[in-house]
Amino acid sequence: MLGFVCFMCPGMFNALSGLGGGGQVDAQTASNANSALYSTFAFFSFFAGSINNTLGPRNTLMIGTVGYALFVGSFLAENIHPTTAGPFVVTAGAILGICAAFLWTAQGSLVLSYPTEAEKGKYIGVFWAIFNLGGVVGAAVSLGQNFNSEVMGNGTYIGFLILTLIGVAIPRLMADPKKMIRTDGTKVETYRHPSWKAEIYRLWFALRTDPAILMLFPMFYASNYFYTWQFNDYNQALFDIRARSLNNFVYWLSQIVGSLAIGTLVLDQVRFPRRTRAFAGWTILLAMVFIVNAWGYSYQKTYTRESVALLTRKMDIHDPGYVGHVWLMIFCGLLDAMWQTTAYWLMGAMSNDPSKLAVFTGFYKSIQSAGAAGVWRADAVGIPYMNIFLSSWCLTAGGLAFALPMIYIRVKNHTELEEETSASVAETGEAKIGTGV
Repeated sequence: MLGFVCFMCPGMFNALSGLGGGGQVDAQTASNANSALYSTFAFFSFFAGSINNTLGPRNTLMIGTVGYALFVGSFLAENIHPTTAGPFVVTAGAILGICAAFLWTAQGSLVLSYPTEAEKGKYIGVFWAIFNLGGVVGAAVSLGQNFNSEVMGNGTYIGFLILTLIGVAIPRLMADPKKMIRTDGTKVETYRHPSWKAEIYRLWFALRTDPAILMLFPMFYASNYFYTWQFNDYNQALFDIRARSLNNFVYWLSQIVGSLAIGTLVLDQVRFPRRTRAFAGWTILLAMVFIVNAWGYSYQKTYTRESVALLTRKMDIHDPGYVGHVWLMIFCGLLDAMWQTTAYWLMGAMSNDPSKLAVFTGFYKSIQSAGAAGVWRADAVGIPYMNIFLSSWCLTAGGLAFALPMIYIRVKNHTELEEETSASVAETGEAKIGTGV
């Protein structure tokens, strides 16, 4: 059910974003909207874990879905009134940032607290596959409706809007997390409802008791940064709407393969100790970072913003050289899925406490969104494509460099009960050491 919430809402958002410029010919409005989106996302994610622990994950999830429907509707308005709806799109982006902070924090808390330690990679991988199937379906709709068109039609946006509205209703059908039993017979820890003072204190408490999470912040920062180059500065810059739609389709399809492959075949491979699996996942990510970016550099050095502006015709699926370009999109999708799955898995390896994991995922989405906000704004003001590309390459490589000592120091073969340090924060704001689950 959680996967299908994200299938309908973030999945449709991804399908729209993956087209480059939200499917528009002019990408500037979409870049400004994304900058506003990720700015509010970054700010509210730091507090979303506390809100999630107070309202409960189902209510937090439902609030989060509403912004996606509004955002898709704003692009429909932009398509109908291209000269006047721009401010509405940017405002909708800012509202979506607030809602997305709630949705993704609730999602992270649930997907990391429901499984046993041996199943965390599988749960993350299955969730990521269902979620990205939304992007696949959305991209397929776009490809089918725009296969013989040069611009996005209103029907594509209307289809996306209907699906996101269905997603708004799904959280009310989900089971109460307090009643959930893990596959090993243990209960998921019930969500506490302390005072707002205690919940804000929990943010500082999580950092004080587990400062190793700071070593993952560069990895978090890079985790959405590369979307700008992939979607706007590559897919939107070089290809016509038919090729963009096909690129978008295979990108999200490859995400399903990437998440399931690294989640089930590497991170949850029970034949090896958890520390060994953590280092294996890190090594695979490092190899993928250099393969994808070296490949991307071979294309990026052949064009600039100025040369793209002079194009009278963009690349189509029947043009020579398209096959190599679409395979790069496939590998970009594989890298993204592997990166996000491994980041979640590493956080899950640090704790089994759902309230602590809610704070960790809040940190994750906040830092992630801060990076995305900056690079989307840079794209909107016309920073050279090559600058954005090289900064993305450096950030992904650097993020892995910082994560390596964290894996060495913090990831153990089992999370011991006495090491669960975040469980109870008293109404006065004084911390107690919890027993974990």
